[in-house]
Amino acid sequence: MIFFHYVSVPFKVKGSKKSKAWLEYVIKKEKKYSDQIHYYFVDEKKLLELNIRFLGHDTHTDILTFGYTEGKKLSAEIFICPALVKENSEKFGTTFKEELHRVMVHGILHLCGYKDKTKKEKQIMRNKENLYLKKFFKPSKS
Repeated sequence: MIFFHYVSVPFKVKGSKKSKAWLEYVIKKEKKYSDQIHYYFVDEKKLLELNIRFLGHDTHTDILTFGYTEGKKLSAEIFICPALVKENSEKFGTTFKEELHRVMVHGILHLCGYKDKTKKEKQIMRNKENLYLKKFFKPSKS
């Protein structure tokens, strides 16, 4: 199951049921299943604090994924900063909704075993993100 938690941020995922169903779809397509995946939407200060404390990185990031996956059973705590996602959406010329969902699926893909340290790994990750984003943002029929 996927859960959304909001910690000290004036933010809620619009269409959260649709987003959760889409994330479950991604997990199923990757031949995994979800146990408990908790998304925490937090402010920039909290995310930086977690990044320093657990990863030793004194840098800002829009997402941190702490996976507790066993085999095909995905469990995690995923922390996302909506303010940084918004900044990145403006920087990359995308909508906030698209960038938010890119970050959300990025966390799931890490749980599924995808990495993003090398140039090749980053390209594979980006291709997967784009594949699944196309499933969420289906073109509307006229």
